[in-house]
Amino acid sequence: MLASVTVRAPAKVNLALGVGPLRPDGYHGLATVFHAVGLYDDLVATPLPAGSGLQLVLEGEGAGRVPLDDTNLAARALAALVPYGASPDVSLTIRKGIPVAGGMAGGSADAAGTLVAIDALFGLGLSRDDLLDIAATLGSDVPFVLHGGTVVGSDTGTRLTPALVRGTYHWVFVLAEEGLSTPLVYREFDRLHAGTGPVPEPTVPPELMAALRAGDAAALGKSLHNDLQAAALSLRPTLAQVLSIGDEYGALGGVVSGSGPTCAFLARDDEHAVDLAVAFTASGVCRTVKRAIGPVPGARVVDQRAEV
Repeated sequence: MLASVTVRAPAKVNLALGVGPLRPDGYHGLATVFHAVGLYDDLVATPLPAGSGLQLVLEGEGAGRVPLDDTNLAARALAALVPYGASPDVSLTIRKGIPVAGGMAGGSADAAGTLVAIDALFGLGLSRDDLLDIAATLGSDVPFVLHGGTVVGSDTGTRLTPALVRGTYHWVFVLAEEGLSTPLVYREFDRLHAGTGPVPEPTVPPELMAALRAGDAAALGKSLHNDLQAAALSLRPTLAQVLSIGDEYGALGGVVSGSGPTCAFLARDDEHAVDLAVAFTASGVCRTVKRAIGPVPGARVVDQRAEV
């Protein structure tokens, strides 16, 4: 057994997010294009003496708003691995670099990071397919954060198909003062569609996939799409101003990320991303601005230390 394992897990942005009708199981069918970007949560796992239980510590911006009980996705991920031979007596320290409740899969990154770290820490020997299957029981975004890169997600987002992507893309993420609850955004989506006829089955825009294959950032920016955006704007009308500023300063495209409230803007290059970040910072419409590139790899071990 190792003395510690450190895992880095990325944030995600949905380049396209199609949402279908509410299913009998309480979920919505999704057709989405996940894209991993270089904002990270780092997780350090160390074993503890028998009977200690889980000691969960969160650090970084927004850490105080993350629950530390058994509803935390990292705690649930550890519990899911106990039947495979993992000890429940572990210290998990998570350094948050992904916005909390920002629609960028911060909680899912912590779950994915825990799966990778605990598998390595206790030498469970689980295959990547095993981990993906376990991840799918924890949340719709968790399998993707394990996978990384750019992939098409279907069903509830847990069925993944790698996408052909050329090039590296430069992103600017505009973070709001307060987060948005994902369940609340989906309920607002259902409310907005009530009485308007059946919600169609979701699809991925073919022009977006063509843009990714060609490495055409301008075409990608024009084809960014999110079916939850109207619901997020309904709950947080100030996001419309954020999107307007991105358009004013020449972003190739802008979209609410996932369930929001973070907004993602595609820049031409790194220099343009800096200019956009400065413009948003000066505008006073957001809490902070972050830049990142994508695609990047999924959750992976970045350090491990043997027992002395």
